[in-house]
Amino acid sequence: MASGRLIVALIFGGRSAEHEVSLRSACSIFEAMDRDKYEVAPVLITPEGAWYQRPAEVSSFDREPSLSESDRLLFSPDPGHKGFLRMYDGGQTVPLPVDVVFPVLHGTFGEDGTLQGLLDLANTPYIGCGVLASAVGMDKVLMKGAFRDSGLHIGPFFWFLRSEWEDRRAAILERMRQGSFPLFVKPANLGSSVGITRVADPSGFEAAVALAASYDRKILVEDGIPGRELEVSVLGNDRATASVPGEVIAHADFYDYEEKYIRDTAELIIPANLSASIREEARSAAVTAFRAVDGSGLARVDMFLTPENRIVVNEINTLPGFTSASMYPKLWEVTGLPYRELIDRLIDLALERHRDKQSIRTDRQKP
Repeated sequence: MASGRLIVALIFGGRSAEHEVSLRSACSIFEAMDRDKYEVAPVLITPEGAWYQRPAEVSSFDREPSLSESDRLLFSPDPGHKGFLRMYDGGQTVPLPVDVVFPVLHGTFGEDGTLQGLLDLANTPYIGCGVLASAVGMDKVLMKGAFRDSGLHIGPFFWFLRSEWEDRRAAILERMRQGSFPLFVKPANLGSSVGITRVADPSGFEAAVALAASYDRKILVEDGIPGRELEVSVLGNDRATASVPGEVIAHADFYDYEEKYIRDTAELIIPANLSASIREEARSAAVTAFRAVDGSGLARVDMFLTPENRIVVNEINTLPGFTSASMYPKLWEVTGLPYRELIDRLIDLALERHRDKQSIRTDRQKP
């Protein structure tokens, strides 16, 4: 802790198709953080997986930063190192300890439990979900199973591996024809609508599978769910709470990457125009989904409200987009928690969860 301020490592970028989304989220967080409370240490992970310490300035979040080998970092899983190691010529390393890590890594190798496991090994506090919740929240197939076992309504779906597509394509095509079109073909492990195709009829299925399979070995196929698209933000650890629901009205075939991050044409209605009973049902479903994957810190839960007023939970995002214009913080702002205070709350929750972990025994011999 420097001068009474917490040292917060803001990790961003990453080996993911969502690299650019991470840059945007991290920059917004960096600009909003209270410098009277925090000393911010930006840490970039390049698309190739190299780690660099970056200056505490907005230019560090540019798409094409100027990098120096003298700024290379390692992260040690040894708790004695308390975090990062700065690399110097000749192989010398010097510890660069931090008080808490804010991972702002969307998608693979950051939101999927891999980074969370490394941070747990190092006994370093971090914001957001742990290994289990991150991994289950990233794998949409396992996620849906957890939702179903917790009593939530989910839509019809099936899945298969890339190797199965190669070995028994005819059977998968037959299963596809039994679905309710439009179908949505997705990589099971990715976010921000990357690699997703809306398939209006069977003729588009094979191309959709080829795209999804280029991002993941596991492919998910979901029946289209008619209805309104709702999103609810969740905040907390064991006693999580939910924001007011918001509604997304897409002006494309669906709420895809282009509309989310490039055209920015979707309408975000906050709060959604819902009856009191439906509003509370949506919030309850969001918290149930969060608990189903053993969530902590934060998550955004996406769901549909069908014409019959039934809530159908679609997925959970354990590290949602976090720009000041993103749905997660906007929902909390309308609920009564402004962006800067939301960041404070997330850091408090990370430290609270870390303290709780320290009470867990790891040695059978000690009393």
